[in-house]
Amino acid sequence: MIFRHLFTPLNNTRLSHLCGPTDEHLRTIEQALQVRIAHRHEQFKVEGPKVKAQRAMDMLQALYEMAARPIAPATVQLMLSGDGSADAAEGPGLLTRRAELKPRTQNQAVYLDNIAEFDITFGIGPAGTGKTYLAVAAAVDALQRSSVQRIVLTRPAVEAGERLGFLPGDLNQKVDPYLRPLYDALYDLMGYEQVQKAFERQALEIAPLAFMRGRTLNNAFVILDEAQNTTPEQMKMFLTRVGFGTKTVITGDVSQIDLPKTQLSGLVEAERILRRVPGIAITRLTSADIVRHPLVARIVDAYDAARLSDLPPIAVPLPEPELPRVALPKTRTPRAKVAGTQVKKVSDAV
Repeated sequence: MIFRHLFTPLNNTRLSHLCGPTDEHLRTIEQALQVRIAHRHEQFKVEGPKVKAQRAMDMLQALYEMAARPIAPATVQLMLSGDGSADAAEGPGLLTRRAELKPRTQNQAVYLDNIAEFDITFGIGPAGTGKTYLAVAAAVDALQRSSVQRIVLTRPAVEAGERLGFLPGDLNQKVDPYLRPLYDALYDLMGYEQVQKAFERQALEIAPLAFMRGRTLNNAFVILDEAQNTTPEQMKMFLTRVGFGTKTVITGDVSQIDLPKTQLSGLVEAERILRRVPGIAITRLTSADIVRHPLVARIVDAYDAARLSDLPPIAVPLPEPELPRVALPKTRTPRAKVAGTQVKKVSDAV
């Protein structure tokens, strides 16, 4: 299928921003959607399968409308991860430093709706789907609106396949490397100064999961990140910390479990046990919701396909062989002895 489009009125600046340096944006769209894009001045031609070619043309139109200023490569990649438009999904507005923050896919919109509606929400999906970032954004929004009094962020202190040994420094310095992704999200959504002020007035707390036992968290927004690395006992302990007026979000990727092979993941067990419990929402994100570089989605799909191909085939029981029928040996019934003969033999013996 070939689509042709003429961008009018002619604006060379917009066309330059649309194509990007050395047509970088066009090459990105071609590679992601498996189409061919050719252009001569304001005349564009897209060739490929009908659905993908139509999506590429829609993306070009959307980019042209926002091309008054140079377009960042990340913007093109984020649009490709959605449905091909600048407004990929409708979702709740979040009050953060990032005014343009919004869900990029339909599943992300459902995820944010579940966080707003339910007291406990699970966000399960591969890397790059925005599980942690959107949860932190919802927490910052709740704190800014005074819906909660504090934010509590926690995650298990489990290394990703390495043993770093004893780390130097005090407690905060020891756990900081494990909690760095949460700090990064906070700095992006609140700003460095606001984060420091929140720590000073104890409106923000980041702690390892081991320190949650025995606590009751009231009027707080609690996020458990990397929950796939919790044990079933840790997961039950964390879920029972929920107090009144508290929102809880548990995020994790069941394909990246760093626990020993023989250890069951608490996230896997919790999803199985709690999926029908009222008041708890479980949101499943997929590779289609990844908002990082398009290669990330392909990497995730490739690993998933390889994992499925490595699984042993389902064992089908073979039919039991029919045993040969063997005739039973014939047995003779002993004849009854005559009583007189027996007496005679006895008398002879005497």
